[in-house]
Order: sequence, then C-alpha cells, then structure tokens
Amino acid sequence: MTAHALAGALADDGRRRIFAAVALGSTSVAEVAQRSGLAARVVLTGLRRLADAGLVTGADGTLAVDEASLRAAARDSRPTDDAESTEDPVLRAFLRGYVLVGMPAQRGRRRTLLAHIAQRSFAADTRYPERAVDDALKPWCAGGASDHATLRRYLVDERLLTREQGIYRRTAGTEDNA
Repeated sequence: MTAHALAGALADDGRRRIFAAVALGSTSVAEVAQRSGLAARVVLTGLRRLADAGLVTGADGTLAVDEASLRAAARDSRPTDDAESTEDPVLRAFLRGYVLVGMPAQRGRRRTLLAHIAQRSFAADTRYPERAVDDALKPWCAGGASDHATLRRYLVDERLLTREQGIYRRTAGTEDNA
C-alpha cells in the first residue's frame, strides 16, 4: 500500500467512519453500522474498498485493522517533499507528495500544477467515466486545498481533459506541460 492509496481509501467521510469503527473495536458489519451510523450496504461497500487498500482484514469473519499493512506503508512511504516535486517550484509549493496543499491563483502556475496532476492521474488515449475521474482526483484533494469536482472543472477548463457525453479523456500535448 502506498501513501497515495491510503489517502484515496480514506478520502471519503463514510470510509473514514467505517475505519474508525473498526479501529475502535467493532468486529462485525452490524457493529460497524451501529457505531458509524451508516447503512449496512454502505458499510459493506466501504469495507470492501478498505480491504482492497490493505487497511482492514476480515478473512475469518472478524474485522480488524491490518496493522502489518499500515506499518509497511509507513516504512515504505516516500518523504513528503519527494524529488519529483522539487524539480519545479510550483509543484514544490503546492504539493506534498501526491496531495494538494493549495491552489495557485495565477493561471500559469495553476496550469503547470494541473498538467502535472493530469499526466499522473490519466493515461493518454484512455476513456474515463466521470466516476473514474472523480476517484482518480479525490486522493489529490485529501489535504483539503480543493475538492475533486473543482479540480475536474479546472482540468476541463484548461483543456487538459476533454468531456464528451460524460466521458473524459486526457488531451494530447499534456505530456509537454507537466
């Protein structure tokens, strides 16, 4: 599990409440639903996503935090100011690892940042439904500097992503900008 995957798994309020319930000792779906105040169906979906990310285990029917996976993620995570972002002062100023800590007001700087995000989040010539775009952008927003819908709108406005009938694609030439 990477720090990026961890942030993505916990980017949703419901999944954070589910994880907290498991961390506080809830061992079944019913207990998690009761403690988190969420419907059982929502809890099951959230638990599946948390398990896929390596945060929760429950193979024997008893839910628990996957402490070994968390330790491994902490041990293997990159420093917050990784070499990739230190090359460009705009990226260094507005990113910590793969999380936005601010959004530049100046259009040129904002475009540099958005091009970086587009290049790392979306493959060229691949079609993405809106939900997949949102899922790819939510981890970038874990720092609270922006929300995924605003980020998606900026990417479309800057023509780094195109949208046609609810399907998004990274535009050609994005490689040059990041």
